[in-house]
Amino acid sequence: MEEKKGFFKKLKERLSKTRSNIVGRLDRIFFGKKEITEEVLDEIEEVLFTSDIGVETAQKIIDNVREKVSRKELNDPERLKEALKEEILNILKSAPEKEILYPKGKPLVIMMVGVNGVGKTTTIGKLAYKMKEDGKKVLLAAADTFRAAAIEQLSIWAERAGAALVKKEEGTDPSAVVFDALDIAKNKGYDAVIIDTAGRLHTKKNLMDELKKIKRVCGKKIPGSPHETWLVLDATTGQNAISQAEMFNSSIGINGIILTKLDGTAKGGVIVGIVDKLHIPVLFIGIGESIEDLRPFEPEWFVKALFE
Repeated sequence: MEEKKGFFKKLKERLSKTRSNIVGRLDRIFFGKKEITEEVLDEIEEVLFTSDIGVETAQKIIDNVREKVSRKELNDPERLKEALKEEILNILKSAPEKEILYPKGKPLVIMMVGVNGVGKTTTIGKLAYKMKEDGKKVLLAAADTFRAAAIEQLSIWAERAGAALVKKEEGTDPSAVVFDALDIAKNKGYDAVIIDTAGRLHTKKNLMDELKKIKRVCGKKIPGSPHETWLVLDATTGQNAISQAEMFNSSIGINGIILTKLDGTAKGGVIVGIVDKLHIPVLFIGIGESIEDLRPFEPEWFVKALFE
């Protein structure tokens, strides 16, 4: 319980910019108000529209609230804040719950995707550390072979996390790295393989073709893999993160999202828009630089930290 309290305190601190951008502005609207007028609802609508939640999602929230007001279910501004909190929580809980399962007799294969600069390699290192702490034997595959810096960065994180690493020369076919990594993982009894992938090639089509090829190699080497394809998004990019999620999901299919850099942004509301539009679960959130700052996403804690 102490650990939970410590995490909640940290989460509250890290969400301070987002809380100020959304809840701080709502509080200013509610201050001194005795009733819910049309003007109050219009002001709330404006806050939601400009808070990176996304226009469609914001519209859905305000429509539901307006309906409750018109049915006289809501008439107190303080209760209205509670209703907004409930609406946001309902959206965040609408994505299917996901349990990460380790297959019997073969490694769990996780393919990590995302554009350059979102913190993908760092996130892989933190995820590997988390798995190692849970007693798992983890292998990382440096399949972003288009950037020497990416291979070097993953090497550093593998060492920090206590994970093994498969890497080749810059410019090597990424699928060859993946093939070797899966071979080693099968033969040496690894519990998990996490694949780092490129985030930028000459065109979007080049990138997606490369990722599809990696998926095919995984499926041939270990049938049914990659078991997980997780997209890493940078919260500071706001609405752009939603566009990236739609692009990757339509091209290669995503079954989990990791949102990084929540500690440095006022745009954390984007998490609500992502879940609402894509119905893909947010699995982890990055709330700091430390190796332990990748945390499982829990909607209740997130909303509580946002509104308190």
